[in-house]
Parts: sequence; structure tokens; C-alpha cells
Amino acid sequence: MDIIQLLPDNIANQIAAGEVIQRPASAVKELMENAVDAGATEIQLIISDAGKASIQVIDNGKGMSGTDARMSFERHATSKIKQIDDLFHIKTMGFRGEALASIAAVSQVELKTRRREDELGVCIEIENSVVLKQEPCAASYGTSICMKNLFFSVPARRNFLKSNNAEMRHIVDEFIHVAMAFPDIFFSMTSNGQEVFHLEAGNLKQRVLQVLGNNYASKLVSLKEQTDYMNIYGFIGKPETARKTRGDQYFFVNSRYIRSAYLNHAVTNAFEDLLPKDSFPSYVLFMDLDPSQIDINVHPTKQEIKFEDEKIVYAFVQAAVKHALAQFSISPSLDFTLNAGIQSLDSISKPFTSDQKEAASSSSLYKTFTQKNQAHFIEPNEKSELKHWKEFFTAPKNEEENYPVKTGNNLDLHQTAAKKKIIDIAEDALFLQLHNTYIIASTNTGFILLHQQLAHERILYEKYSRSIHNHQSTTQKSLFPVTVELNLADAVLLTELLPDLHLLGFEVEAFGQNSFVIQGTPADILPGNEKHAIELLIEQFKHFSSDMKFSQREKLIRCMSRQQAIKAGQSLTRKEMQLLIEELFNCDAPNTTATGNPTYMEFKEDYLMKLFGR
Repeated sequence: MDIIQLLPDNIANQIAAGEVIQRPASAVKELMENAVDAGATEIQLIISDAGKASIQVIDNGKGMSGTDARMSFERHATSKIKQIDDLFHIKTMGFRGEALASIAAVSQVELKTRRREDELGVCIEIENSVVLKQEPCAASYGTSICMKNLFFSVPARRNFLKSNNAEMRHIVDEFIHVAMAFPDIFFSMTSNGQEVFHLEAGNLKQRVLQVLGNNYASKLVSLKEQTDYMNIYGFIGKPETARKTRGDQYFFVNSRYIRSAYLNHAVTNAFEDLLPKDSFPSYVLFMDLDPSQIDINVHPTKQEIKFEDEKIVYAFVQAAVKHALAQFSISPSLDFTLNAGIQSLDSISKPFTSDQKEAASSSSLYKTFTQKNQAHFIEPNEKSELKHWKEFFTAPKNEEENYPVKTGNNLDLHQTAAKKKIIDIAEDALFLQLHNTYIIASTNTGFILLHQQLAHERILYEKYSRSIHNHQSTTQKSLFPVTVELNLADAVLLTELLPDLHLLGFEVEAFGQNSFVIQGTPADILPGNEKHAIELLIEQFKHFSSDMKFSQREKLIRCMSRQQAIKAGQSLTRKEMQLLIEELFNCDAPNTTATGNPTYMEFKEDYLMKLFGR
């Protein structure tokens, strides 16, 4: 018996739809890009229940005839490809004819469309790839397409969707990608009856500020370079906008949003020493080049592309960013031209008289730098505090008792930890900090080498785990509550995290659409650092990377412990080093961090003797 059979069309369409429509955000992307291709000047996105219940896109584009409207739902039916060479000159957002067919395979679709020259439009209803109705109808010119009950025909796929807040974040991301690429089009987004975005048509800078927030208004550097091979334009954020995680980074090639670690590296490299360690710049960059030089058909979502010559593109992007930074005096550059205004200064234009020369040579400042071996000489003054400068470098005999201990590293020296005998620390142990990163502590059998940041991460990880699971957090009330304003995507994420943040000791309340008031924070966070702590926590959570999947609560604990741990390069006193070691060995698993990195290494005396052949 023959066993190979052709799959029915509806099953084949559902399988193929899995590549294109992975979640509600995938449908939003495809439908909005179709509206852009239709020449619309106004595009509205209306969603319900984070796209699970319904997604509707309304545009005022050119619309379709009845035949075209019906054909648009067939697989690989497109108006943009007629011959094989057209694949190498793609200038539209969609071209493969898969989007509407995939959407119709996994949802209930209603399409209303009308061309300007037609008196009546057409209405089509499709369910599970089957046309239920097609008839003339009254409709505004353009197209309105509504898809309901996503994955109703594939319940298993629907079960894999995330929470509404998580799916909403993905929808916002896709909306921003399309809206930012076409600033001359009006975009609006409404969720559950509430308008979320209202982006008036304008220029690129206006659109960037509409999306990223007005706090970027004075922090953007314009970039524009043109060559015969490619053009690049857009904005890069000044160094103060850099974040510890990849935040506001947008690359567009021929108005199509792409993801490219290769080009991200080019931009980061251009900043060289302008950014703190492990910080990433913000940018919105557009590249225009001949479509024949790129291949956008390498991924179903079309967010990954191939360049014919990646090295040229990399070098061009890096050089353009460097030039923009130098033009705005952000990065150092050499300028050999003399400002004409300098020539008109009194010190240049007027002669230096003998009286002025004598007065200058008799001054104490002149003598300070002309007398032999007197470059360090400063005349004492009764009002000057510098005569006591030596006292700053003379510590009392008992340094630890006479100077307050720093608390910025989150080590509470007023608490004592019961020391476990995992490592036998000597009673009169020697503590030595190396490169302000490693701690060497002597033991009765040798010594240990400890990484201060990783050790503190382990301590905080267990502390936050106990707090969040036992509901026993300690909150430090803010004397003056702090307000933090976020973009929409971050505001949605913070709203989702609020219950777990409360268990960690945060007291944060919604205050308006995208604003929050911080009433209290965990006791570890220093006063004045509340806003930065929330913003950094959101960034770390968004870009949490791991080979394993963790729950939201576990991700939050790991992000908090990484954020609040003392950092490599921070100087510690002897008591702080001692307490750090005591608290580490009071942990349930002191040997490694939550990610599996070792917190310390032990060197025993017999091993040391073998090293020297003893």
C-alpha cells in the first residue's frame, strides 16, 4: 500500500502559518506592512486582549477590487513578484504572498476594502482557510482587516502564548518598528478601548522623540553620510544615554527593521573609549542601498538579511558614527584651523608693556613656576585649608573604629553572620584586596582567592529568594517619593512585574499612563538611587539572556542580585572583606553563583608546596 499522501490545504496552511504567524505580534507586523505597501497615509491598529481576541488594522490606502481581495488570501499570491529577477529588486515590505493566507489559516478573518473609483466595496469572511462569505458592502476607501480568535483552530499553539502583558510588549515592539520607519505616515494604536499611541505625521526626529520620549530631545546627535554605494542617516544618542543592556537600538535597511549583531558591533566600536565598560549606545540608524546588494529573503520574518559585502557596510557604519561624534565635539578630533575671533583678543592685539611685564614677573604665581624646584610651592594662607593637607593622608591608629564604614556596597557591618566550617578561616586571618576585585584571605590550611562581585551576587541571590518566597522583605520608605516616566513598552513590563517587586521590598504605584511613583525600595538601595535602580532592573529583565528558561520571578531575583552586588573595582575595608566572606560561607551554596560561576578558589598548603617542588 502507498503511504505518502498530499496534505489537505487547510492543514498545509496551518503548518506553513507557524513560520510566519508565531504570536499576535507577527500578525500585527504583517498587516501594518501591507497597509504601508498600499500607500496609506493613516494607519490605525486596534487590538483586544493583547491580540488574542482580535487584531484590526484600518488604512486609507488604495484598496482592492473584489477579485484581488479574494486572491490575496491564496498562498503565494502577490502583486509584487512577476519574474525571478524581481526577487533581487524588492522595495516593498511584503512580497511573498504568505501573510494573509497564514492569518486566514489560524484565525477568523473579516476583510472590507474599497478603491477610490468604486462606489461599493467588498466584504469577505474566512475561517480556517475557507471562504464563508463574499459580498458587496458599503465601506470607506482603503482596507479594514480584522482577525479574531487567533489560533482557535490550533488550541495547542494558543496554549503556548505568554501572558497578556508579555504579548502586549511584543506587539508594541512591532508597532514601533513600522511606525519609526515611516515618519510621514500617521499611526495610532488602541488597546482594549484605550489609545496607547497617537503619532502624527512629521519628520524623522519628531517620530524618534514621539517613540523614545522627549527626554532624548537634547541627547541626540544627527548623522548623515552619502556615497555612491549606500547612504546612512539617523540619530545616535550621546554617551550619557548609554545603558548597561541593549536598550534603544534600531537598525533599518531600506526602511525595513533588521537585527544585526554585526552592525551593532560596528556602532559600539565607533564609540571606543567614550562609553563606560559594558555599556551600549542608543541609536536609530537608516541605511539605503541598492536592493540587489542585499538578500532579505533569508528568514520568514524578514528581520535578518544578508549583505553582498558585509565588510564594506561595517566599515561605512563605523566611519559614519565616528564622524558624527567628532562633528558634535563628542569624540576628540584635531582641528588645525585658527578661529579668527582669537586674533581680536586684547592679549593678542595689544602690546605687552614693560610695566605689565614687571608686574607679572614679581607675582608669586610667576615665581612658583620659575624658581628651581619650586613647582610644588604654594604660599600658605590663613584662610586656606590646604595647610592641613597632610592630615587627609594620616589615619588614626585604629582606622576601623574612627572612620564610618561605607555602605554603598550594600554590606551591612552591623550584622554578624554565623560562620560555617566549609572553609576554616584563621582567627587572625590576613585579608588582602587585589586589583580592587579579588580578596585573598588566609585559612588554617592555606588561603582562598575570592571574587568580590560574584560572592556578593550569591549572597544577595539567596537573600532575595528568601524574601520573595517567604514574603519577608524589608522596605525603606522614601522621604520624598520619586516619579519615573517610561516608554510604553517599559511601562507595560513594569506593571507586570509590580507584584513580584512588592515581595522584594519595592513600593511602586502607577501614576498616569506611563508614569510610576516609587514610595519605597529594599533597604539595600541607597537613597537617591531609586529611579536608576528601577530603570536598570527593567533593562536587565528585558534583555535577560540564558540557555535555560526561567520563571519571571527567578529572572527578577537574578537581575536584582546582579544589579545590587558590589562591583569589581570597588575598594573595601578589612571589615567589609571579612563580613563578605562570613556571609558567603553562611549561604546554602557558597561555591558558585546562580549562573554557575565559581565565587572563590581554595589553595591548600600541600598543593602550594607541590608547586615549589617541596
